[in-house]
Amino acid sequence: MTRNLGIVPLRSFVAVADCGGFQRAATSLHLTQGAVSQHVRRLEEALGRTLVERQGRGSRFTADGEALLGHARRILGLHDETLREFGVEPGRTLVIGSTEHAAAQLLPELAASLSDTFAHCRVRFRIDRGAQLRARLADGRIDLALLLGPPEEPDARTVGELELTWYSAPHWTPPEHGEPLPLVAFDAPCALRTLALETLAEHGVPAEVGCEAAHLAGVQAAVRAGLGIALMATLGKSPEGLIARDDLPSAKPLPLSVTPRRGLPADLASGAAASLTRLLGAA
Repeated sequence: MTRNLGIVPLRSFVAVADCGGFQRAATSLHLTQGAVSQHVRRLEEALGRTLVERQGRGSRFTADGEALLGHARRILGLHDETLREFGVEPGRTLVIGSTEHAAAQLLPELAASLSDTFAHCRVRFRIDRGAQLRARLADGRIDLALLLGPPEEPDARTVGELELTWYSAPHWTPPEHGEPLPLVAFDAPCALRTLALETLAEHGVPAEVGCEAAHLAGVQAAVRAGLGIALMATLGKSPEGLIARDDLPSAKPLPLSVTPRRGLPADLASGAAASLTRLLGAA
């Protein structure tokens, strides 16, 4: 019987190691978990060895599996290097998760910039709240997350800062007689919500959250309806139907950080971070 390890099974095998499990590997490779399991079984049949064994609810590599892992990385490295020498880039898909504020202003330019940086890489996006993006990173369902606020994970990096502006409806007027300013904010937890309240409190301006929304469109709609003011990151482009307010305390810029999933190739993480740094610098 002819025995052949195959590049695709080897790539699945390495992904199981890099992503920390079959499900995360499947998500990273955009395959089903059953397909990844079948790839590993094909390797075991070709070698006549058990490579992965159950450990509680998870799994672990056997001694033979650890030995194959080193060979697999070298085989894949040589395979991909050969393709590149002949002008063929190995197919990759980069899934980027972003909070809505970052997405609204940066994703169109980022998509174009990444297309230039990674000409043979397909780029997909996921828009969500920060907590959900962190969960998707942990599960391997996205490759990179653009998050508002300073880095929280050891491998995250700050790529720039977003200037923040207060907005209101054109007809909105502040309350009189020291009544608290009505604030429109995202549901907690939210870095922008916290910073808005802290900024007003530091300047002795009483405020209270009068309207909450789960998404950016809801925040802007509420402000447009005159329900209050909101602090937003817009890169100087006022949302339709809103005006910037220069009569309120200025808020400090909010850092924008990039966090990669475990096992993401370093060139993808650094390339995306560099693209974002250039975009924020130009803005």
